[in-house]
Amino acid sequence: MRFLPLLLLLAACATPPPPCPPGTQAATMLEGYFGRNSGGAEVVDDAAWAGFMDQVVTPAFPDGLTVLDAAGQWRGAAGRLARERSKLLVVAMPGATPAQALARIDPVIAAFRARFAQESVMVTTAGACVRF
Repeated sequence: MRFLPLLLLLAACATPPPPCPPGTQAATMLEGYFGRNSGGAEVVDDAAWAGFMDQVVTPAFPDGLTVLDAAGQWRGAAGRLARERSKLLVVAMPGATPAQALARIDPVIAAFRARFAQESVMVTTAGACVRF
């Protein structure tokens, strides 16, 4: 009987989310936060970002995406607080699991880090119901 609360908790964690309303479909929302600085200076100017979009991001997500300008801050490995202009990439991926969404963005992140000497790119995923 002492395991009953644990079993109930595990069952609740395994419960799928409620179905999406009619006219919508389940999707994973993917967000990538791309900083534009490296070494304290902006290395990803507008032209560099446009080239990266054309060569890497758009081919990775040909069905569509949204990019927003953002202002970010974070504490890097050196322990200093950095503030920088950023780009927020938002992609709705109907039918994809979070693992599938991350697998799609991992090569984009690797290319960004290599091309622009970036320490990291933050990524989030969340479930959503979408319609187009």
